[in-house]
Amino acid sequence: MKEGKSKTVIFGAAYGILLAGFTVYALLDVFVLPKSYMAAEAPQSVSSESAPAVEWKKDGEEKILSSKANEGMDESGRWKHHGRIDKDGIISENSSKKGDRKKKPEISSRAEEGTDTVKKEDTEKYTAESGSAKIEISSYRYMDTDIHVAKVALNDGASIMTAFANDTYGKNIKATVSEIAEEKGAVLAINGDFYGARNAGYVIRNGVLYRNTSSGNEDLVIYKDGSFEIVCEDEISAEELLSKGAYNVFSFGPALIENGEIAVSEGEEVGRAMYSNPRTAIAIMSDGSYLFVVSDGRTDDDEGLSLSSLSSFLKELGAVTAYNLDGGGSSTMVYNGELINDPTTSGRNIKEREVSDIIYIS
Repeated sequence: MKEGKSKTVIFGAAYGILLAGFTVYALLDVFVLPKSYMAAEAPQSVSSESAPAVEWKKDGEEKILSSKANEGMDESGRWKHHGRIDKDGIISENSSKKGDRKKKPEISSRAEEGTDTVKKEDTEKYTAESGSAKIEISSYRYMDTDIHVAKVALNDGASIMTAFANDTYGKNIKATVSEIAEEKGAVLAINGDFYGARNAGYVIRNGVLYRNTSSGNEDLVIYKDGSFEIVCEDEISAEELLSKGAYNVFSFGPALIENGEIAVSEGEEVGRAMYSNPRTAIAIMSDGSYLFVVSDGRTDDDEGLSLSSLSSFLKELGAVTAYNLDGGGSSTMVYNGELINDPTTSGRNIKEREVSDIIYIS
């Protein structure tokens, strides 16, 4: 009788040790152990086609950057076309039309700090011309939050580029935005969509398809001609996007602005994200220039933004299509090796979080 109980105890202990060991390994496999993966199919490089140079205009007034966002609207203020805007500011038709969205109230471009309006702090905080682009970085104060905006006008044949941490596609392979930017010789860089934190969601980078598993997300497609389009993964495959000329595809979301209209509702959030957060977004303007946007948050000085507030801010700047990237502690902007924003996870210290990918201009 005692011998039987002894065997049961030994078996139970062995089973418990085995189960604990498996649990520890599973957690390490998901969150810690780095793994490199192959592309979803043989790499298919999609070269970036030449596009006309965008005229660069410098605005030295306190008024925010002017735009032509109202062009192409009908008498009721709605866009005549639903499609994607290319580098010449031309809107092309597409089949991913969503239902009509309510137009949000306009906000003033001149403001007192602490209100829900936009105030431009530094008209020319950084202005430079790299080998591929003209870049102007300005800071704004909006909803008790500092927002840093890089306006980018690409030169002929240049593209928005992306890079993986350690130049490797995989899971738990991470580095700071500063480290990846330095490795790639990037002049300007922001964090991407942190594809490595998920097992699904399309990943196309620099014309190569790496992951074709749908997450059902709303994705941003940047085509090789520089145009933007918002698509739903349930409605089109990654292979189809690649065949249409997709150069980079990001699966985080949601879309913030589509065809000049705010595309998120009040209170809409990403998963279990807090209402006010540091944020990262990318947008295209009607003149073909791009906006790289990072806001601070989670500190006594910076409250952070909701998706709705971020969308209103981008609409005021004249964004035609805008997309939400990974935020929170990941939100980071680097220019010429210098950290522009104050990245923080908890507000206790200012420190970069390691991420799996960046978007950059060389």
